[in-house]
Amino acid sequence: MEVNEQLIRAITEAVVRQLHADGAQAGRNSGIGQASGPQAAGSAPRSGSGSGQGVTQSLAGKTRMRPKHSYEGAERAKQGTDPKEVVIGVGAAFQTEINATIGGIPLDDVLRNVKAGIEEEGMTSRVVKVLDTSDVCFMALQSAKLSGSGIGIGIQSKGTTVIHQKDLYPLTNLELFPQAPLMDLETYRKIGKNAAKYVKGEKVTPIECTNDPMVRAKYQVKAALMHIIETEQLDPDKGMIVWEGAR
Repeated sequence: MEVNEQLIRAITEAVVRQLHADGAQAGRNSGIGQASGPQAAGSAPRSGSGSGQGVTQSLAGKTRMRPKHSYEGAERAKQGTDPKEVVIGVGAAFQTEINATIGGIPLDDVLRNVKAGIEEEGMTSRVVKVLDTSDVCFMALQSAKLSGSGIGIGIQSKGTTVIHQKDLYPLTNLELFPQAPLMDLETYRKIGKNAAKYVKGEKVTPIECTNDPMVRAKYQVKAALMHIIETEQLDPDKGMIVWEGAR
């Protein structure tokens, strides 16, 4: 199959239409929240010739995929002192503009399982929202530096996750889980458990994950759109804020 600009536009149109359909559904399982407001990515794409003209027309004049979320009055996250603490840093669109991973797992359940894994190993967790970067490695590293134990977890809203340690280089992490579409809740629970084991200084067995070379091609457009939505919500002046219980 020839991959050209016309085909890419057609695929993008189909993905955007599906994202808007998902956003119209009620409940947490909707994936990405429905767009609203004058700056949101247009309503359902107009019919076109199949060349992507509908998307071009519906996004004409738009500068954002979603309205800017306000964190006015949010409390800045403080440096931790508890040596048993694992800080979980979530993405800027986590549980606000995006409610489920790229594979459709509700983010509330993701967070619940990561925390459960940490607690099962006798450690404690703290959740912050990272508003100055959408790069999962930097999110995880900043969370590790904020953590009393020096171990942190970064979770992008699409589900990509990293376990990091405060004295490592950004790309030299402890464990990376890049194929979010293949991850399940048991994997997220194991991530929490492994992070806690790093805190305790125990021997850690890396988590086995399913690998599918076709995942990137299948989810590339949706992943790009979700990353754009996340990046648009950054607010560097706020930095890292208290998130658990703050929604």
